[in-house]
Amino acid sequence: MEKKIPNTRRKAIKGLKLGDTFIVTRNFTREDTLEFGRMTRDYNPVHFEPRFAKGKGFEDLISHGLLTGSMICEIGGQMAWLATGMSFRFKGPVYAGDTVTCRMIVTEVDDIGLAEATAKFTNQHGDLVLEADLTGQLPGSVDREILREMLLEGDPTNPLTQK
Repeated sequence: MEKKIPNTRRKAIKGLKLGDTFIVTRNFTREDTLEFGRMTRDYNPVHFEPRFAKGKGFEDLISHGLLTGSMICEIGGQMAWLATGMSFRFKGPVYAGDTVTCRMIVTEVDDIGLAEATAKFTNQHGDLVLEADLTGQLPGSVDREILREMLLEGDPTNPLTQK
């Protein structure tokens, strides 16, 4: 699995800019879908009942769209992006065992640190499964200094930098 997390934190410390690109890849399991359903209480049968999923035209049970969309939380969390808006367009199913790559690109940054980004999610076959438009607040100079100190301390509250 491709990991660019420490680089994401380092870019955030330097200050994010137009065109910065971040990539994460994740394999989705049946257990992920079961856990997400329990957490969100979303028991739509398209995620849990094969007959229903097939009746909707899917090959098998599908993962929750927001579970797939949550990949942007990994990127945003590493850069300390404070989300103010997210808009998703679901383009195709994600099945258990699929590997999805999310590519997020910063498309706009203003003078006070408000930013926009787009994200495209593709499966292991290169099929587009999800698109997103994002808005948020980037870390300011004080935030970036704290992030720098956190990295110097080994970033102890961030398990992703411990790998």
